[in-house]
Amino acid sequence: MDGMDHDHMHGMDGNHGGGMHDMHRMMMHMTFYWSKNGEILFSGWPGTRTGMYVLSLIFVFALAVVVEWLSHCKLIKSESNDVSAGVVQTLMHGLRMGLAYMVMLAVMSFNVGVFLVAVAGHTVGFLLFGSRVFKRNSSPPPGPPPSGKTSDLPSMSC
Repeated sequence: MDGMDHDHMHGMDGNHGGGMHDMHRMMMHMTFYWSKNGEILFSGWPGTRTGMYVLSLIFVFALAVVVEWLSHCKLIKSESNDVSAGVVQTLMHGLRMGLAYMVMLAVMSFNVGVFLVAVAGHTVGFLLFGSRVFKRNSSPPPGPPPSGKTSDLPSMSC
């Protein structure tokens, strides 16, 4: 075997540890695929075990629901100090954006199951926290809400 073939089999950097296995592991899907084998968010996770894949799907679903909760929650009291309310609002926004980007990165794995649970999580989260289905007052007074808004954070735009 000549030098080039040897380098190709063991990596161009001279690392003899992984060879073709490392090249296959680094390959990223660029089209949708359906498989429990893949990597979602973290290196080696969920791996090849069905239970870990199901756990990763539950994790992505829960992240999407939490993003919707943060998008529609009203935790800041109207009589709160503007500075403290602004700090809490900013921290909530940062958390919401961080979690939304994690869901986005999970979807970028191109795994169909991850895509479906992300959409389902956002849908269920909106049903629970954003739709009229579970609102306390079924008939709100006409006009804008007393505080002028329905949540502490502005809506997310795509």
